[in-house]
Amino acid sequence: MTSGIRPTTSPADLDGLDLVAEYGTGLQTTRVHRAQDGGFLWWHRPGAQRTGPLTAPAAHLVPYLPAETGAALLAVPERVGDGLLHRAAGAASAAAWLRDFRPSARGLVSHSLASAARALRVLHRVPVPDDVPLGTPPGLTRLRDWAYGTSELKDRTLAVWGEERMARLLGWTTDLGPTSDAAGTGRARSLVHGWASVGALIPPLSRGRVALLTGEDLAAGRPELDLGWALGDLVELAWAARAVAPPHDCTDLQRVLLDAYGPGPDPVLVGRSVVLRVVTHMQDFATYRGWDDELLDYIALTAELIDEEGRSAVPRGAQGVS
Repeated sequence: MTSGIRPTTSPADLDGLDLVAEYGTGLQTTRVHRAQDGGFLWWHRPGAQRTGPLTAPAAHLVPYLPAETGAALLAVPERVGDGLLHRAAGAASAAAWLRDFRPSARGLVSHSLASAARALRVLHRVPVPDDVPLGTPPGLTRLRDWAYGTSELKDRTLAVWGEERMARLLGWTTDLGPTSDAAGTGRARSLVHGWASVGALIPPLSRGRVALLTGEDLAAGRPELDLGWALGDLVELAWAARAVAPPHDCTDLQRVLLDAYGPGPDPVLVGRSVVLRVVTHMQDFATYRGWDDELLDYIALTAELIDEEGRSAVPRGAQGVS
């Protein structure tokens, strides 16, 4: 296991380093600095609409995976100020690389997704101690808070979805959460990444390992949640680029992820997790960036995804679903 979070860096240490990228929302801000050793430092801090520092109380549970395993490095953070600092060999996420339509960029993303899948499979096998404060993944908690709260997005969404779709979605958050056994397998809960998005997946810029930034969202739940989270990003990116010629299909990348993970996951739960990911992104955008008319298209997309339970995002015949 890793030794957990170590406060070995201060905000002042980062001030003297080159700033490569900076962006954020009301939920979280990100600054990427070039490290003196040639790598990159990813500093996440709470956004303006968030109270309290970022924490990763279960980071010590994350295993170190040697490079020869072919798995991504599960990069746990150290505390820096009110945020968390991750070290990686790249300055851009797989999400950013997916906007580059060159074959070499797509190959890099494919390699990174396969590495992430291998790492997630190991993570999901880590026993969950009873004395570690693991609960529902924060993304699912925000989704449920939105569904039970009041907002313009919720009103507009219900006008299209209806109450029945919303109820189904909320049921899926329970099925994939820390205590449910939706498939009736008797399987114990798993340690899950909680936010296994392509935005947290960092390919190396030149040399070095693929990194999956891990820690803050660690939770207990079904392993299908992490797989569906990554697949949901691919579905959304393909949908957002639907006007691009040729169409930006991601089926091959979806298959790469599932094949590299291997057999076992329930395809129904993977598909439902895809839907949860896209809806979570939709509501996070509205909550932490504000209303945009593009969200009307998202409402229509998510209604279709709920109706088909995300099945189109789970390629038939992929090895990673049973």
